[in-house]
Amino acid sequence: MTVVDMHTHFLPETWPDLSQKIGGADWPWMRHDGAGRAMLMLGDKEFRPVQEACWNSARRLEDMDRDGVDIQIMCATPLLFGYQRPLQHAIQNAQLFNDLALEICAQDPARLKTLCQVPLQDIDAACAEASRAFNNGHVGVQIGNHVEEKNLDDEGLVTFLQHCAGEKIPVLVHPWDMLGRERMPKYMLQWLVAMPAETQLSILSLILSGAFERISRDLKICFAHGGGSFAFQLGRVDNAWRHRDIVRQDCPNLPSSYTDRFYVDSAVFSHDALALLVKTMGEERVLLGSDYPFPLGEQTVGELVRSQPGFSSRAKRGILGENAMRFFDLEAVSSKSEAMLA
Repeated sequence: MTVVDMHTHFLPETWPDLSQKIGGADWPWMRHDGAGRAMLMLGDKEFRPVQEACWNSARRLEDMDRDGVDIQIMCATPLLFGYQRPLQHAIQNAQLFNDLALEICAQDPARLKTLCQVPLQDIDAACAEASRAFNNGHVGVQIGNHVEEKNLDDEGLVTFLQHCAGEKIPVLVHPWDMLGRERMPKYMLQWLVAMPAETQLSILSLILSGAFERISRDLKICFAHGGGSFAFQLGRVDNAWRHRDIVRQDCPNLPSSYTDRFYVDSAVFSHDALALLVKTMGEERVLLGSDYPFPLGEQTVGELVRSQPGFSSRAKRGILGENAMRFFDLEAVSSKSEAMLA
């Protein structure tokens, strides 16, 4: 069995001063504080403390060995997206971080994989960069769940998803730029309340708009953080569809019938939540995702799935790796994780 952690994040150790290289102000940069610690900065403001696992391939591989993870798929921290930037700036930004991601993976490309980012504010440019990066060795693309006020049912974003379906580029949707920030200034409430809501909003935008009726079934799309609050609220959504015509006006089928159109990761952090998620989505549609190496991620990757009561060995093997192997069309590597499943 090959264990695949398909939701992890990276930051390069260094990158050029983007204000000088590209233009504009208030770009992300790293302030290194010593002893493997750094502060991700946004202009002159502190954004998030980070540690060397973000950029140190050797440290990542050590942690993977510790946790019995055979393949790790990285994606950019959403702060790097640049969707609000002028197009040419955003294109250069995406290309820069995509190429730097491959450099991090180069130490062990069989075990370290990466998703690209794209300038999603321009669909033609986003399609071009997704194809360039995929051809260069990225195993898929990560996108934010919205671009300014445009949700995933926007026709341009649907066109991008169609492009990915046609090119067989897997898509991970990650929440970012969360709603309601003025009311959530403390306690990481943007991450604890708004992030799950953003992800549910994305999924329902595709379902209730009828977008899934227009998008090819060849699309492989996965939503981070267990799909946010989607699984717990699905009964409410189905009830609304049955009893309010304005809910079903563009959605010809019961919302819960669309769970065969997308995947979610396993980053839900409790046995009860994981049981509900698998019951809602089906065991074949849940992929191991940890949010490594951040504090809000699973600290021992795969522990929740391995210790889940009531799951068959087949279900655990699927979630821990087999589902992701199919989703990303990966080649197996020599596994160190069989004993940990037992």
